[in-house]
Amino acid sequence: MKVSFKTNEKTFFAEFNDSQTAKEIIDNLPVESIVSKWGDEIYFDLGFKVSAENATMALEVGDIAYWSQGKCLCVFFGPTPQSINDKPVPASPVVIVGKTDASADELKKISMGQKILVSVI
Repeated sequence: MKVSFKTNEKTFFAEFNDSQTAKEIIDNLPVESIVSKWGDEIYFDLGFKVSAENATMALEVGDIAYWSQGKCLCVFFGPTPQSINDKPVPASPVVIVGKTDASADELKKISMGQKILVSVI
């Protein structure tokens, strides 16, 4: 399922997988929230909780994940404060729900505090 992420400055797209967690998020879209940042990660509160099976700490650049502790959707585009190399490492286990091919340079331009709208295309 294709999903768009839109801020005042940027729009990017992602392909969600067919996991139960991804399906539950898609069923609750659209969502508008406020962007927070943590290293090369943007994240935001979804405003609802979904199942969080198969959580992992192993991520790749471009992964989109659900962080159950904060009811947040996270977009990883480079190292985070937990990283020991170029790979992102979440604060705690997350469920990978999709992937974006948006460039890190493009995602770095999204500012903390911006509104973000996530919707199914």
